[in-house]
Amino acid sequence: MYGPGGAAGVTHAKDRFAKARALGYRSGLEVKIARELEEAGVKAGYETVTIRYVIPERASRYTVDFVLPNGILAETKGRFLTEDRKKHRLLREQYPELDVRLVFSNPDALIGKRSKTTYAKWCDMIGIPYAAKSIPQEWLDEPPNKASLAIIKRLTKEKA
Repeated sequence: MYGPGGAAGVTHAKDRFAKARALGYRSGLEVKIARELEEAGVKAGYETVTIRYVIPERASRYTVDFVLPNGILAETKGRFLTEDRKKHRLLREQYPELDVRLVFSNPDALIGKRSKTTYAKWCDMIGIPYAAKSIPQEWLDEPPNKASLAIIKRLTKEKA
């Protein structure tokens, strides 16, 4: 699936995501997670579930990065912008049974220049599990979350 060295010749700043796109992903962290899951023998779907949620006054959609077989939805984040935080807060409110977790490139990054709150602290305050740089083996070893799997099944049917 992943050739040696991936997409060759990617050197320009404007092409910094070209290698990931060439492999079918949107970021280098997604490529890294996909490789780790494959090496671990975990058959995780990539962007196979789209969750409908409502932003006040407008309906919106969100496609999750990785759907693990046990019902955990893992979203990889480099930058965690205000828009992302709003979206995850709304998802938490509208789908409390859905097991969405975040994998950050750097969970110790601050949510803003003037803030003392890190991505990790924000997740702790909201109650969203998170990890740094990789999906932890503990997440992969967790038993199936039946409630989350039922919602994923319903959402997958809605997408079709």
